[in-house]
Amino acid sequence: MHKCKERITFAGMEKKIIRTDNAPAPIGPYNQAVQFGNLLFISGQIALDPKTGNLVQGDIKTETAQVMKNLEAILKEAGMDFSNIIKTTIFLMDMGQFAQVNEVYGSHFDNMAPARETVQVSGLPKGVNVEISMIAGK
Repeated sequence: MHKCKERITFAGMEKKIIRTDNAPAPIGPYNQAVQFGNLLFISGQIALDPKTGNLVQGDIKTETAQVMKNLEAILKEAGMDFSNIIKTTIFLMDMGQFAQVNEVYGSHFDNMAPARETVQVSGLPKGVNVEISMIAGK
């Protein structure tokens, strides 16, 4: 695990880059997450295995489970967990898979589930079926 020491302060609040080897490395010019003050903005995660960099193959539930593991690893690196989530965005290739994604996703939250939107898109990185981004706070 490597931690980035990059920190920038502006508007009286600190911006800190969050990185962990327990989630996939970014596949473009972005970071896994950025913490700004008490808020954590997690970039969209797909079903990549952080150890191999390969896509996790299987059905939509398997993909969603890996996405949630990746999100959990980033949250942990920032000293948070799913109870800290304020808002999520779910991107789906096929809205017909919504119920299956929702089942896996929902198992990570109690009655304090975050705000959320789910949208169907025409394409996602590496041809995956689901991508999820999150905003958390402490």
